[in-house]
Amino acid sequence: MVFTHVVEESDCKGLLKNIQMRRKIEHRITLRKLIIFFALLTLFGVIYFGYFCSDNRCSLSYNPKPAIYSEWTVMNLLSTNITDFKSAKDTGTGVSYNDMQSENQLRFDMNAHDVMVFLHIQKTGGTSFGRHLVQDLDLQRPCTCQRKRKLCYCFRPSRNENWLFSRYSTGWKCGLHADFTELTGCVDSELDKNEGKSIKRRYFYLTLLRDPVSRYLSEYKHVQRGATWRMSRHWCGGHPASLEELPKCYNGTFWTDVTLNSFADCPHNLAANRQTRMLADLSLIGCYNSSYMNQEERNRVMLASAKRNLLSIAFFGLTEFQKLNQYIFEETFNLRFAVTFTQHNTTLSAVYKSLLNDEELEKVKRINALDIELYNFAKHFLFRRFEKLRAKNPNFKERWAHLGQLPSQSAFDWEKEVETEAADNEVNYT
Repeated sequence: MVFTHVVEESDCKGLLKNIQMRRKIEHRITLRKLIIFFALLTLFGVIYFGYFCSDNRCSLSYNPKPAIYSEWTVMNLLSTNITDFKSAKDTGTGVSYNDMQSENQLRFDMNAHDVMVFLHIQKTGGTSFGRHLVQDLDLQRPCTCQRKRKLCYCFRPSRNENWLFSRYSTGWKCGLHADFTELTGCVDSELDKNEGKSIKRRYFYLTLLRDPVSRYLSEYKHVQRGATWRMSRHWCGGHPASLEELPKCYNGTFWTDVTLNSFADCPHNLAANRQTRMLADLSLIGCYNSSYMNQEERNRVMLASAKRNLLSIAFFGLTEFQKLNQYIFEETFNLRFAVTFTQHNTTLSAVYKSLLNDEELEKVKRINALDIELYNFAKHFLFRRFEKLRAKNPNFKERWAHLGQLPSQSAFDWEKEVETEAADNEVNYT
């Protein structure tokens, strides 16, 4: 009996060991099957989304958290000493002003594949500047303009290839008042499509900024007159902003009856800090997805990006300093305008601004705080650039006195002193 019990116990232990061994083997086999299944599923997903799923379809559920813009990238942007920024590398802004002024002098070449791209921010005087570009530049082959279509053909001297990408030369190819994010992701493909071939081009970005309070009030009055810019795409992250991301501030087609308080109180009104937003790389802040980061961090990153891009582009001017804009542009691009830029010191927004009470004015300043900081930043660098260009030109007084007057239009002597000694050190910046 004892022997039989020992045998049975031994058999049971052996049986248990066999069962445990089989379970381990079955577990390993199951685990391997799961690993193979998920590996195949991952491979299928990569192949499908990479090769078969269209951008439009796949982007519908896209919640932009761009892999190429890591947290390190954002922090590096914020910690960069912007005042020492020297080139446009890795910014997507093309050739920078500093690149053009460096020893290499990457000058704009009309006969090569260089293209000026005008980033036109609403109510900054961009319409007038855009017309100067297509009508008033002294070119070997002037732009050919069609009045009824408000469109000009701006081709290179030797071939029908665009050297200017703007409202009046190519139309709103990248969307109505396309911003930095839209332009940098669109211009190249649109020009390829327009010209029927792929070309390696160098881009020279241009823009204008304006005193933020005046610009904001000008946009407000323009909206009262019926403007909506409802055709703007606000394209970012592979798709346009949705109604959930950018709800309308008004019902109906227009907002003509809006009061200033209602205009300012709508949190989705893109008029506030428009200049900062339009100059920033919106991919860094999750495009128009406000839940991507908190508002304070969003503002900080957007402003830092706008400042960086402003210094990275080839040219920017300020609406309040037309004569400086003209001189800096002409010296930067080695081109001349046949007219003098006009300074409008009295505008509708200036008149309306004078009618605001202190509370209303402070409210407008508060909601445009980013633009105000950006504008002061831009003003500092505009004057600094002007002073450097002025110091480099031994014939500055003659050039300044005859802005908008081509040598062929006048018999004046460029080498002759035409200003009195008392005016030598005085420049009317406006």
